[in-house]
Amino acid sequence: MSSRALRRLKGNPRGQEALQVGDLELETGEEEEETQTEPAKNTSRKAKKNKKQKNICNIYELINEAENETDKTCEVEAPAEEDHVESKLDPDNQEKKEKSDNEETEKQEETRETEKSSVSVKASKKKKKKKNKKTTAGDAQEEGCTDDIDSILETIETQNGLSYRNECSRNADTRPILYVEHRNLNPETELKRYFGARAVLGDQSRPRQRQRQFHRSTWMTTLKNTWPRFSKPGISMSLLETRDGVQYFTFEHSREYQQVQFKFLDAVESMDPNNIVLLLQMNPYHIDSLLQLSDVCRIQDDQEMAKDLIERALYSFECASHPVFSLTSGTSRLDYLRPENRAFYLSLYKHMMFLEKRGCPRTALEYCKLILSLDPDNDPLCMLLLLDFLSLRSREYSFLSRIYEEWEAHRNLSQLPNFAYSVGLCYYFLSQQEDLPAAECAQKQQTADHLLQNALLMFPSVLMPLLEICAVEPDAAVSSHAFFGPRTQIGQPPALNELVALFVGRSHSLWKDPAVMLWLERNVKEVLQRVDANEPVVEEYEKKRKLRYQSAPRSIHRHVILSEIKEATAALPLEVTAQPVMGFDPLPPLDSVVSYTRPERAHRVATDESTLSLFLRSLLPNFNLQGGVRPEEDQEVARAGRQLNQEVNRLMGAMRDMLANIQFQEPPREDNPERDDEEWD
Repeated sequence: MSSRALRRLKGNPRGQEALQVGDLELETGEEEEETQTEPAKNTSRKAKKNKKQKNICNIYELINEAENETDKTCEVEAPAEEDHVESKLDPDNQEKKEKSDNEETEKQEETRETEKSSVSVKASKKKKKKKNKKTTAGDAQEEGCTDDIDSILETIETQNGLSYRNECSRNADTRPILYVEHRNLNPETELKRYFGARAVLGDQSRPRQRQRQFHRSTWMTTLKNTWPRFSKPGISMSLLETRDGVQYFTFEHSREYQQVQFKFLDAVESMDPNNIVLLLQMNPYHIDSLLQLSDVCRIQDDQEMAKDLIERALYSFECASHPVFSLTSGTSRLDYLRPENRAFYLSLYKHMMFLEKRGCPRTALEYCKLILSLDPDNDPLCMLLLLDFLSLRSREYSFLSRIYEEWEAHRNLSQLPNFAYSVGLCYYFLSQQEDLPAAECAQKQQTADHLLQNALLMFPSVLMPLLEICAVEPDAAVSSHAFFGPRTQIGQPPALNELVALFVGRSHSLWKDPAVMLWLERNVKEVLQRVDANEPVVEEYEKKRKLRYQSAPRSIHRHVILSEIKEATAALPLEVTAQPVMGFDPLPPLDSVVSYTRPERAHRVATDESTLSLFLRSLLPNFNLQGGVRPEEDQEVARAGRQLNQEVNRLMGAMRDMLANIQFQEPPREDNPERDDEEWD
């Protein structure tokens, strides 16, 4: 019978009474005889063993050990009965066998004591570890719950024979190039990495009772308590088709939302921001109103309000997205030709720029990849002109080198000045890493020199503006050479001038490092030697510059307008700067796919002559231009137009007569004796 059964028969509570030697004994008569013949030394050792058993912390381990002991004793006692029978047959060997049995039992007890002592030590260590885990868990809960979840996941996967970090590092290169991670869309994850969770979240890091209502979980933004109560604004997303594993979506506007959109266009034409504010009070989640008012707040240096309005627009879009639409897979497409989809592009772009100014370049890079993944073939916002800058700022050198290697064959990234210079700088930073072997560092340094020299040969007009904006005086040999002189800048095509100005105005801060300047100076001298040697590559690149970059596409002009870089905006052609640019839809495509049209408003002629009518009404309060132009039929419209022209001609003649008859009184002369001395005082 086991010790557990004996305790149940006696009615003792489980695991709380002191275990005795008799509890582990069997009821057979042979065992009683063996216990009587055991010496006093064995009983003292058993007493010591019971004292050690009382000191064991985990009572469940003690019960298991006791059961194992009873099983072992049963196995040992089976041959003991055979020995007892043999001792009756052979009384001479009885004393020898008893001595040998006593020696064996002593050895077994010694081994059991050592095992029990090791078990007690292990139990105490486990208890200490549990206490330490509790204390560390309490500290980590103050710092943030995300770290605890990551550590728990790592321990679970390591127990299952997996390594979480190794899996991530192994799968990082196998993922699509435009793969976006959900956690990197939240700027708080990047700020926690820099400043810690307690500095970023403050009192929010401590657990509190949730007192807000349950809303839909979103990745890009979260619903704030300061926002108006959210209600569906009338935007929905539908799946158009699925082709070659790529899904094509589009946003749609309901009838009510279309009416609000028409009111918004009227408010924009009024040139009064207060009309947009009134419209937002009635429709707090109208997208185009949020975008336009955000630009107004940004111009008035209210950056926080401008950022908040963009986040509200993104939240409205994400709540209206299709269940199958994925932000991270890179297989979801939105056509920029549809006006309903453009607002989503612009909201993402403006949110990305706010993140970059806030000091979150890693998060801004994820949004840049997200915008590019929506239409990577056409790239309506030209995110390739910004991708290299964000990659260098966030120190994602492996991503920049990978996208250059994969896309150079079919996208010709080296023909863009920003990529030609930035990839060389990327390999230079990779060669300066300390954890790389010397041979690999030398190889990357050689690659960086080769790429930078090709960039200088292809785009020599970048060097002098870059040195000027970095406040670096060039060498006399460089400034006096014709290859980098002003003649090169004047003779380049206007589209190339626009790209160069955009790159220099945006990325000049990355080249101010003294070590980078020394590396640039060394390669410039080598380029001058190659130019003086009349290498054929110099003439080849010059022909490419003259044939290409004749006219920039409309998407590049759109990107320059959104970037708001003064050097690049000044290089825009006249046909772009002459037309009005709206913040909610800058430079719309010429071949837009319009799903619904704005109805023609009544009194169209009156609105066209609004300036003249206001002028005439200011002179003649009884003049009513709108009353004289009520087009009911074509003849009546023509007759009313003739009458209006006659009235305007009469009015202008009367004004000329009035101005001709006006006489001004001359001031009194000084020789007038009747002049009062205090008249001009």
